[in-house]
Amino acid sequence: MKTNKIIYWISTGLLSFFFLSGAMMYIFNYEHAHEFFISLGFPIWIIYPLAALKILGVITIISKKSLFLKELAYAGFLFDAILALAAHIIVKDGEHVPAIISLVFITVSWVYDRKVYGNYTQIKS
Repeated sequence: MKTNKIIYWISTGLLSFFFLSGAMMYIFNYEHAHEFFISLGFPIWIIYPLAALKILGVITIISKKSLFLKELAYAGFLFDAILALAAHIIVKDGEHVPAIISLVFITVSWVYDRKVYGNYTQIKS
């Protein structure tokens, strides 16, 4: 059990770092994010809402206050990483590796969350 917790917290910490650093880049280096989103073909109006959702997703996963919101945050991170991977592959900018790494951290964190904190699909008595 201790090994599972260590794996969970390392993967969740790295996942949190990846998404928080992305959110901070969107907020504090808006010009770079603006150019980046245009080069990928995404609308620029989504930059600030996406940054806010990344921050809220990390808080939700770490706090574990709501199982539903935690699962929603994992799903949102998964969709974000898949779409980022697809966009980078389509525009062939060579920036697809961080998206792949994010997918690994999301998967490992989610799987080990289940191992450490239980399977939420079953009703606990």
